[in-house]
Amino acid sequence: MTDGPHKPTPGEAIKAELDRLGMTQADLARLMGRYTPEVNNLISGKRSVTPEIAVELSAAILGTTPEYWLELEVSRQLSLIPHDVADIKRRVQLYQLAPVREMEKRGWIKATNDVTSLEAELKTFFGVASLENAPAFPLVMRKTDPLTENNPLQRAWCFRARRLAEELPIGGFEDRRMDALKRELRILAAYPGEARRVPDLMREFGIRFIVVQHLPGSKVDGAAFWIDEHSPAIVLSLRHDRIDNFWFTLLHECAHIQHRDAISVDTDMGVEEREQPKMKNDIERRADEDAAAALIPPAELESFIRRIGPIYAKSNIIQFAHRMKIHPGIIVGQLQHRSEVKFGANREMFPKIREHVVSTALTDGWGVELSPDSE
Repeated sequence: MTDGPHKPTPGEAIKAELDRLGMTQADLARLMGRYTPEVNNLISGKRSVTPEIAVELSAAILGTTPEYWLELEVSRQLSLIPHDVADIKRRVQLYQLAPVREMEKRGWIKATNDVTSLEAELKTFFGVASLENAPAFPLVMRKTDPLTENNPLQRAWCFRARRLAEELPIGGFEDRRMDALKRELRILAAYPGEARRVPDLMREFGIRFIVVQHLPGSKVDGAAFWIDEHSPAIVLSLRHDRIDNFWFTLLHECAHIQHRDAISVDTDMGVEEREQPKMKNDIERRADEDAAAALIPPAELESFIRRIGPIYAKSNIIQFAHRMKIHPGIIVGQLQHRSEVKFGANREMFPKIREHVVSTALTDGWGVELSPDSE
């Protein structure tokens, strides 16, 4: 058999074997039980080596196997295909950097089958000159960033949120007013419908507030970041349409702004995910504690748990909520977070809140498409 760096075509290999054995094409055809023109076509490459022919060749030419002839045939056919796969490889790289299909569905980038156009769309979306490396979210704060590297879904969601936030007109932000903002927000937390006032209130205090529906699989609930040193922004996904999750996530992000954390992308903050304790860094624990305390004073909640637990009647929860001037669902949410009550209990105390928020907030999602050129 022919061997060497150059892999012969089946025809070349057949001809070499015939020369070695001193056989003619007609001799081989006779041994295989085929017509001579069929062998001629095999040698010229006009006919492919099928599994049946591979078996016959291995029987007629001792020392060869069907696999050998089929491997030569596969190599021959591959050699006939243009090997310019640069576009395919580049497209794979782009799809690894960003959730292209989801971004096209949401209108974040224009749909295209041309890899050069796709690359241009992504460069514009991320605001970068090159996509050789994963785009880094712009950080303008000096404080150490607690954020670990995001996956492509979360990265795209954050960049979309930043672009929308940049378009919002806003007043001046002052750190000293954050406590006043949290007090105002807590007042609104008593009634589901009051959530519609959040965007205007945030704007009044100099914080850009937007809602961007999460991308499937991202599990992102909210983020806080800075457009510049004096321009904070908060974005929520409203992934869990529950009153407790909305207010806890919002005040969690407010804590990041108050402490001037560079950027925080918060995931798995809502509902069932809380059931499994997770390791959190000090910055995230601090934001959790601040958010919980802003909604219900810790001493009041501890006292309620000692007096009422472990059996929490709805009447007791409602009475405590009235005394705290907050919605009962937020009480239940914190009790769930502390594993005082099971997840799934008291579901009727969790009114949906998304429709109230998106009615006044700049929103991207749930059928509302904002094209890249329309903000």
